[in-house]
Amino acid sequence: MSKALRIQDLKATVEGEPILKGVNLEIRPGEICALMGPNGSGKSTLAYTLMGHPKYTVTGGEIYLGDRPLLAMDPSERSQAGLFLAFQYPHEIPGVTITNFLRTALKARGRDLDIFDFQDLMEAKMDLLEMDRAFAQRYLNDGFSGGEKKRAEILQMLMLEPSIAILDETDSGLDVDALRIVSQGVNSLRGPNFAALVITHYQRILDYITPDRVFIFMDGRIVQEGGPELAKYIEQEGYDAIRAEQAVEA
Repeated sequence: MSKALRIQDLKATVEGEPILKGVNLEIRPGEICALMGPNGSGKSTLAYTLMGHPKYTVTGGEIYLGDRPLLAMDPSERSQAGLFLAFQYPHEIPGVTITNFLRTALKARGRDLDIFDFQDLMEAKMDLLEMDRAFAQRYLNDGFSGGEKKRAEILQMLMLEPSIAILDETDSGLDVDALRIVSQGVNSLRGPNFAALVITHYQRILDYITPDRVFIFMDGRIVQEGGPELAKYIEQEGYDAIRAEQAVEA
């Protein structure tokens, strides 16, 4: 069974500027949720804050993974606790092959597979993502296209099998075929031992990864929650419709 992720009144700043302004959100075990919002609303700030990036300063609130508070943990401890972040802009690591990176990551998580078992596991996951096996000997993200970088991120997720995955605009820059393949990788983990928060601007990835719930994020907080139909409403009407509804309520 995966662990619930609970965010309670979370506030955070970037270089002294308030970005998260009281986020309340729960992802239940086994659930896939979507977080949608316009540019500049703070979605990526939330992702990096959850993972413990030092650039983002928490000024209030709490985050729990299961019954464990995350804010006292460094990023490595959060990863070992079961949290995973797929970056919007993955970093290049010249000189480190995907194979060596993944094997080291698994060892850090307490899974020291022998080389044959590791190879079998990695190749099975690469086949699922329709990746050429020669890809495993390339340096991580070095010279990769946007789609290759996103597949490499999902490959890491499939190998590590986190309890909670945060997918920060994984759909950005993907063509239709790459979007289908990446979504296929996410859906392969779907079940009671996995939960995810899919951060996106658009409905299109949600045509492949059907969310249980959709949250609308604006001006540093959750302003609306609904089912998959809410994402379709945003696709048709835009975020201005939500702004108008908020103005009427205010």
